[in-house]
Amino acid sequence: MKKLILVLVSLTIIQNLHSQDLSELYAEVNPAVVVLFTSEKKVLKVKGQASQTVRENGLGSGFMISDRLLITAAHVVSVSETINVRFADGEVIPASVVRSYSEADIALVKLLRPRMNAKTVKLGNSNDLKIGQRIFVVGAPFGLFSSLSSGYVSGFRRSALSGNPFNTTEYIQTDAAINQGNSGGPMFNLNGEVVGIVSHITTQSGGFEGIGYASSSNLAQKLLIDTNIPWFGADIHTLTPLQAKLLNVPQEHGLLIQRVASNSVFGKMGVLGGDTEVELGNETLLIGGDIILKINDIQIQLTQASLDKLAKFAEGLSSNPKFEMTVLRGGKLVVLKN
Repeated sequence: MKKLILVLVSLTIIQNLHSQDLSELYAEVNPAVVVLFTSEKKVLKVKGQASQTVRENGLGSGFMISDRLLITAAHVVSVSETINVRFADGEVIPASVVRSYSEADIALVKLLRPRMNAKTVKLGNSNDLKIGQRIFVVGAPFGLFSSLSSGYVSGFRRSALSGNPFNTTEYIQTDAAINQGNSGGPMFNLNGEVVGIVSHITTQSGGFEGIGYASSSNLAQKLLIDTNIPWFGADIHTLTPLQAKLLNVPQEHGLLIQRVASNSVFGKMGVLGGDTEVELGNETLLIGGDIILKINDIQIQLTQASLDKLAKFAEGLSSNPKFEMTVLRGGKLVVLKN
């Protein structure tokens, strides 16, 4: 009986220590967590009528790494027309996207002016994470500002590393509660370092069911901080050979532009997005927009050689931002220049 009492007392002490740890850590890091309010163009399909383009509002979370830079999830801001960042004290500052990677689901965003007395957090080493290690998430699920949930590292999902930064992924699986509005928020270790960027959940009900994913901090460091690839600002679908044939594309593959943000690289080049929603090869796609066939002299192909060339081209844009694209538009070849 004495042993049982000792065990129960020990567990209570450990739980209290953990609770205290999170309480103090939360108070320390929470001022660096922000909420993003976005708007983007969306094609709305109306039964019996032509499709209409409307503005759709979005919500996500993020965290400050300097007085002007913050990190969030790519799907929160990938084709945003406007971004407004709200801080814990109520201040709101407009922002724009600097870099974004849809596959990795991470993006770097810059405030239009510095945040005075900004509270920031550091990226930790996600390679140090172990399954079973405790973590916590801070964000705005369903718009509930500064909400905390905690859990454990459940596993890892990594793609094979390649020279192409556009198809590299590295996700941390967790049982910490993640819901709509959490996307882009930070996952912290118990040192108060960001080890993941909240991405998505696996769900059948539409709500959290115990399986959530966050992009790793190391991949964010590599793609968002250590490289200078600009934000192209388009929702892009890579056509399969069958889809290319159905759309009369004169090659096996192409990049179908779904949506474009007007203030992005592609938007300023005059790239057009789709305007008609269709079912094409078991996928719902927007057609009617441009289909990229070639960037400079690089033909769009799903070969390693072509992907490596595209990656090298993208990485070189920081020193030479000028390039041209050949697109298929309304059945005709059009050359667009940056």
